[in-house]
Amino acid sequence: MSSAVLLFAFPLFAYLLGSIPFGLVIGRLAGVDVRSQGSRNIGATNVSRLLGKKLGLLTLACDCLKGFLPMALAATLPAEQPGQREMVVAATGVAAVLGHMFPVYLGFRGGKGVATGLGVFLYLSPPAILISLFLFVASVALSGFVSVGSLLASALIPLWLHLLGATSLQVGTAAVVAALIWYKHRENISRLRQGTEKSWKKEKPGG
Repeated sequence: MSSAVLLFAFPLFAYLLGSIPFGLVIGRLAGVDVRSQGSRNIGATNVSRLLGKKLGLLTLACDCLKGFLPMALAATLPAEQPGQREMVVAATGVAAVLGHMFPVYLGFRGGKGVATGLGVFLYLSPPAILISLFLFVASVALSGFVSVGSLLASALIPLWLHLLGATSLQVGTAAVVAALIWYKHRENISRLRQGTEKSWKKEKPGG
């Protein structure tokens, strides 16, 4: 397969896969349109709020695989030039996240990319994920805001990759994904600054 085809085929596949709104599909199977309730987001957090932790975790797993699987597949391709495979894998990961955030199937209005970004980060470095997962849990527990955990964990992934000896392209890929996650969280950041962000601690069933 030629270099040009590789550079476009797998990122395109990843974008189309990333565009599949698993949270919306799972919600509809359960009789709920997640875009009309809660935070109106199609991601795992809103699904968990509306439909319970089991379906939230299922959404998380599906969205995470959207980032991980395309990169794993791209990594098996033969490369014609040194570094070509790594470039294709990196572009594939970013494309998957863009697909989730701006899905062609939903008029380019998608989720915030945390779970799909998690899949990308997991492929790049499982140890880095473990470090950021600890920070995510700790920050959510202390602050009560899932958005705080997502922002902090994603922002520090490039640093962990650098410290763990990742390549410049891998660190750059993680930085791009983290920047996209922060961009999609701009409304959350505004609410955090204004003190109006919803706290996970206060969200009790029937309350």
